[in-house]
Amino acid sequence: MANGTVDFFNDTGGYGFIETEDADEDVFFHMEDVGGPDLQEGESIEFEIEQAPKGPRATNVVRQ
Repeated sequence: MANGTVDFFNDTGGYGFIETEDADEDVFFHMEDVGGPDLQEGESIEFEIEQAPKGPRATNVVRQ
């Protein structure tokens, strides 16, 4: 699993981006992949990276 920090979160849209050293660019996530309360900017998480049509996407997101 990769480790990262929530770099941006849009609570209206329920999506955001994760900063990680495990990918060349920020990784997209959607709250449907997280469950529970919204993530907060700066929060540390673990996740898997899959290649989606628009770029890397986080799956199996777990709060640390």
